[in-house]
Amino acid sequence: MAEVLETLMLISFGFSWPMNIVKSLKTRSTKGKSLSFMILIEIGYACGIIAKLLRYTSAADRGLWIFSFAVYVLNFLMVGTDMILYFINRARETHKHA
Repeated sequence: MAEVLETLMLISFGFSWPMNIVKSLKTRSTKGKSLSFMILIEIGYACGIIAKLLRYTSAADRGLWIFSFAVYVLNFLMVGTDMILYFINRARETHKHA
Protein backbone atom coordinates (compact mmCIF):
# COMPACT_ATOMS: atom_id res chain seq x y z
CA MET A 1 0.00 0.00 0.00
CA ALA A 2 2.89 2.38 0.75
CA GLU A 3 4.12 1.94 -2.84
CA VAL A 4 0.67 2.86 -4.20
CA LEU A 5 0.47 6.00 -2.07
CA GLU A 6 4.00 7.02 -3.01
CA THR A 7 3.18 6.58 -6.69
CA LEU A 8 -0.02 8.64 -6.34
CA MET A 9 1.97 11.40 -4.64
CA LEU A 10 4.49 11.39 -7.49
CA ILE A 11 1.74 11.51 -10.11
CA SER A 12 0.10 14.43 -8.29
CA PHE A 13 3.37 16.37 -8.19
CA GLY A 14 4.12 15.40 -11.77
CA PHE A 15 0.99 17.05 -13.19
CA SER A 16 2.40 20.52 -12.53
CA TRP A 17 5.59 20.09 -14.58
CA PRO A 18 4.07 19.89 -18.06
CA MET A 19 2.19 23.12 -17.30
CA ASN A 20 5.46 24.78 -16.23
CA ILE A 21 7.21 23.58 -19.37
CA VAL A 22 4.43 24.94 -21.60
CA LYS A 23 4.55 28.25 -19.72
CA SER A 24 8.33 28.45 -20.27
CA LEU A 25 7.91 27.72 -23.97
CA LYS A 26 5.08 30.23 -24.46
CA THR A 27 6.39 33.14 -22.41
CA ARG A 28 10.08 32.64 -23.24
CA SER A 29 10.69 34.23 -19.85
CA THR A 30 12.17 33.29 -16.48
CA LYS A 31 9.62 35.48 -14.69
CA GLY A 32 8.04 33.53 -11.86
CA LYS A 33 10.66 30.77 -12.07
CA SER A 34 13.04 29.84 -9.26
CA LEU A 35 16.18 28.00 -10.26
CA SER A 36 16.99 27.13 -6.64
CA PHE A 37 13.51 25.62 -6.23
CA MET A 38 13.94 23.49 -9.35
CA ILE A 39 17.38 22.34 -8.18
CA LEU A 40 15.94 21.29 -4.82
CA ILE A 41 13.14 19.40 -6.55
CA GLU A 42 15.70 17.65 -8.80
CA ILE A 43 17.73 16.65 -5.74
CA GLY A 44 14.59 15.27 -4.13
CA TYR A 45 13.68 13.22 -7.20
CA ALA A 46 17.28 11.98 -7.52
CA CYS A 47 17.17 10.85 -3.89
CA GLY A 48 13.87 9.08 -4.56
CA ILE A 49 15.36 7.31 -7.59
CA ILE A 50 18.38 6.21 -5.58
CA ALA A 51 16.14 5.04 -2.71
CA LYS A 52 14.10 2.99 -5.18
CA LEU A 53 17.25 1.37 -6.55
CA LEU A 54 18.48 0.54 -3.04
CA ARG A 55 15.09 -0.73 -1.84
CA TYR A 56 14.27 -3.02 -4.76
CA THR A 57 14.38 -6.54 -3.33
CA SER A 58 11.41 -8.68 -4.30
CA ALA A 59 10.22 -9.93 -7.67
CA ALA A 60 6.67 -9.88 -6.25
CA ASP A 61 6.82 -6.08 -6.01
CA ARG A 62 8.36 -5.62 -9.45
CA GLY A 63 5.31 -4.31 -11.35
CA LEU A 64 4.41 -1.48 -9.00
CA TRP A 65 8.08 -0.78 -8.28
CA ILE A 66 8.82 -0.32 -11.98
CA PHE A 67 5.84 2.01 -12.40
CA SER A 68 6.76 4.06 -9.34
CA PHE A 69 10.41 4.20 -10.45
CA ALA A 70 9.32 5.30 -13.95
CA VAL A 71 7.24 8.13 -12.49
CA TYR A 72 10.26 9.34 -10.48
CA VAL A 73 12.37 9.32 -13.64
CA LEU A 74 9.66 11.06 -15.70
CA ASN A 75 9.27 13.80 -13.09
CA PHE A 76 13.06 14.20 -12.91
CA LEU A 77 13.22 14.59 -16.70
CA MET A 78 10.37 17.12 -16.77
CA VAL A 79 12.01 19.29 -14.11
CA GLY A 80 15.29 18.98 -16.00
CA THR A 81 13.55 20.12 -19.17
CA ASP A 82 12.11 23.13 -17.36
CA MET A 83 15.60 23.93 -16.01
CA ILE A 84 17.07 23.81 -19.52
CA LEU A 85 14.32 26.14 -20.72
CA TYR A 86 15.10 28.42 -17.78
CA PHE A 87 18.71 28.79 -18.97
CA ILE A 88 17.65 29.27 -22.61
CA ASN A 89 15.12 31.92 -21.61
CA ARG A 90 17.58 33.63 -19.26
CA ALA A 91 20.14 33.82 -22.08
CA ARG A 92 17.45 35.37 -24.33
CA GLU A 93 16.58 37.91 -21.66
CA THR A 94 20.22 38.77 -21.07
CA HIS A 95 20.94 39.11 -24.79
CA LYS A 96 17.78 41.18 -25.27
CA HIS A 97 18.85 43.67 -22.57
CA ALA A 98 22.49 43.84 -23.60
